Amino acid sequence: MTTNLNETFAAVQVASRELALLNDDIINQILNAVADAAIAETPFILAENEKDLARMDKNDPKYDRLKLTEERLKGIAADTRNVATLPSPLGKVLKESVRPNGMRLTKVSVPFGVIGIIYEARPNVSFDVFSLCLKSGNACILKGGSDADCSNRAIISVIHEVLRKFNINPHIVELLPADREATAALLNAVGYVDLIIPRGSSSLIHFVRENAKIPVIETGAGICHTYFDEFGDVNKGAAIIHNAKTRRVSVCNALDCAIIHEKRLTDLPMLCEKLKDSHVIIYADAQAYQALEGSYPTELLEHAKAESFGTEFLDYKMAVKTVKSFEDALGHIQENSSKHSECIVTENKERAALFTKIVDAACVYTNVSTAFTDGAQFGLGAEIGISTQKLHARGPMGLEEITSYKWVIEGDGQTRRN
Repeated sequence: MTTNLNETFAAVQVASRELALLNDDIINQILNAVADAAIAETPFILAENEKDLARMDKNDPKYDRLKLTEERLKGIAADTRNVATLPSPLGKVLKESVRPNGMRLTKVSVPFGVIGIIYEARPNVSFDVFSLCLKSGNACILKGGSDADCSNRAIISVIHEVLRKFNINPHIVELLPADREATAALLNAVGYVDLIIPRGSSSLIHFVRENAKIPVIETGAGICHTYFDEFGDVNKGAAIIHNAKTRRVSVCNALDCAIIHEKRLTDLPMLCEKLKDSHVIIYADAQAYQALEGSYPTELLEHAKAESFGTEFLDYKMAVKTVKSFEDALGHIQENSSKHSECIVTENKERAALFTKIVDAACVYTNVSTAFTDGAQFGLGAEIGISTQKLHARGPMGLEEITSYKWVIEGDGQTRRN
């Protein structure tokens, strides 16, 4: 297994060097052809996706992530075409200077080379990663989960067919076997792979961080809070909480915990009113429970436990925490956040500015749903993930975030004397 995969890794590395010779026009033609193929091969892709769906419980929160539809494939094709319209992130002069000795220095954006992506039941990632990596000059090695293996293999076969028509080395994108041995091999592919990006649960990201011998950019795990301040607008708050919680519960920017200032507890029933329609289970602390009792359905209202806080639910579930002060809200977020997306609902501009300054997260919102933490919503095209760390990239990772740079030095025979 490992020997075979080393051969695959070597082939991808060779393909990455060939990729450097492609101009942006050819890359854009390939991306548009892949978008066309995604539409043309919709019946085939959906049939393979059905095989994966048949093995998963429909009540599993991952089911929605796994499911592809004709409409979703149209959206994926549109995102792929959108990436083709974006300016190339490569060859940008980031900095230049001429030293006193006449030596010219230029700092230029370049691809990473080979990027390994480890992800779970999200077949759309196969398209997203390919399009972003191709546009940014990176070859990619995909390691999907067994839950989505039929879907992923169908998608990569469609992409490979397009690459062959353009006489492009198909090894610029490879899908590894869905077993754990392949994950271990990828995490240890020193000398072949330049960067690993895990997309998925906190347990997956923790595993990759603990076991990779290659640089890792952490993405995905989102324990997101919305703090309804004592100066919050109840209509804005109700709309934001409902949207952030119920738009898509299985995504990393979904709301997990609403924090409310104790002075506004009488508004809590209205803030949670729309959640009833989606049958959201609320885990409320003692004060919040008392405020909701009688107005929120009994079967959907439970007493919070310690583990209710700091949990990424990925389901129609939400915790509610009552705080005595703005400082308490900041403390709760600091203690429980995964540093993904955090929001304050307030009409007090000074407090909003303080929240933005103090809260340590990739994306910090004032009076806006955390559902907007998304590369497309930020105008980046499709995204390769949401980075929750601070090294190299933070927040939605688009084209610029999956490039590095190198220094180009030009001279006329200069030599160093000291």
